[in-house]
Order: sequence, then C-alpha cells, then structure tokens
Amino acid sequence: MLSMALYKREMKGSFKLLIIFGAVISMYVSIIISMYDPEMMATLDSFYEVMPELMASVGMSTGATSLIGFMVSYLYGFILLIFPMVFCILRGNGLIAKYADKGSMVTLLAAPVKRRTVAITQMSVLISGILLLILFTTGLEAIIAETSFPGELVMPELLKLNASLLCLHLFIGSICFLASSIFSDTKYSIALGAGIPALMYILQMLANAGEKAEAIKYVTFFTLFDANGIAANESSAVFGTLALLIGAIALYTIGTAVFCRKDLHI
Repeated sequence: MLSMALYKREMKGSFKLLIIFGAVISMYVSIIISMYDPEMMATLDSFYEVMPELMASVGMSTGATSLIGFMVSYLYGFILLIFPMVFCILRGNGLIAKYADKGSMVTLLAAPVKRRTVAITQMSVLISGILLLILFTTGLEAIIAETSFPGELVMPELLKLNASLLCLHLFIGSICFLASSIFSDTKYSIALGAGIPALMYILQMLANAGEKAEAIKYVTFFTLFDANGIAANESSAVFGTLALLIGAIALYTIGTAVFCRKDLHI
C-alpha cells in the first residue's frame, strides 16, 4: 500500500519543517512551564484582569491550581494549536497539489505505482509528521516538568490531553490533504486548506472572548478539543475527541478517493 522510496523522500522534506517547528515549540514550552510558581501565577492572573477578553480569546484562563491546569491555560489555547496547524498547512499542500501545480506529478506516476498507493503514501507522510511533532511535544513537556517540578505532573493526564491534541491536528491535516487532493493549483489548495482552519480558529477566539459571541463555538471544530474537559475526565470532551478522529478518517478517505478519480492532465 505504501511506496517506501517515495515515503522516505517525502519524510526528508518533513524533517526540515519538524526541526523548525520543534525548536519553536521547545522554546515556548520551556519558558511557560518554568513560569509555574505561585508568585508568577498571580502575576499572570493580574494580566488577565487587565485584558480579560484578549487573554480569553487565546484560551488563557485564571485560577490554575495544578501544573497540568497551568499548562492547559497557557499552552493548549494558542501555542500547541497554532504551530502544529501551520505545519499541517505547509506539509499538506506540498504533498499533492504542489506536484500537480508544477507539472511534476507525472514523475510520481511514471513508475508502475497506482494512484491509490501514491495518495496513501503522501497521506502517511503527513500523518507521520503530525504524530512525530505531538510525540516530541509530549516528551519535551514531561522532561521539563519533571526536571523543574518533580512529581507535580500527572502523566496519565498529559497523555490523554496530547492524545486529544493529536486527534485535533489529524483532523486539521485531513482538511489540508483533502484540499491538496481536490485542487491542482496551489493557490486554491492553500486557500481552502489554510483558510478553513484559520477561519475556524478566529471564530473560536471570538467565541472565547465574550458572551455575545459565545454561540459561534457551535460552528467551529476547535470546540471539539476541550483541553480542560479532557484533564477533568469529562465524557463530553472524550466524545469531542472521537468526533475529531472519525472526521479525520473520513476526510483522509475522501481525499484519497478524489485524487484517484481526478483528471491530472498529465
């Protein structure tokens, strides 16, 4: 089902982006976790009181009483949503639409390899990149938390939280993959693949910012990722995670089918 030669070549391209995004995430995770102490938390809470709507719009809240709660408030509302999302957008577009746009798709299909194999291989490259990024983030969080605050981090909670985060980014990646499969022009692929996640996040920010716009949360898939709910073992948060996973499987399947049937003009 996979073309290993193609997979290895594309993963080399992914590693360049993974190193960049891994470095950025490392910086933010290291700084934010190191800020976990009662005095600093009081300072951050005072910032929230000054700019409540701005802080709430990026998922930040006050009153965290544990390390995992602090991480949810200051990492899982913006940093760990935006940077992996940008990775999904950049990598998703480069796997299919970029080849078709440059007219080099013929190179991929010149070998005796079925379209389905090419599509599944490229999809696997994207999923592998997302998985590696989340695994790296999980390991980094665990190491920094245990080094700075031994015994404070509850590992099962972190694993559940990042499993839900993985499902969210797999869903975002599936949108990018579907857009890349539909369009042979990268400008349209990026417009859809980047436009939908970006719009959904902006709507989520508006919903977080105030009561007047709270109803907007029902039209954005980011609402399905409930970090606080996952940490608190709420069943609704688990169902939201499952919905994201099922949606991702459906969109990856549709994207593969579209690519297999489309006219590539080669």
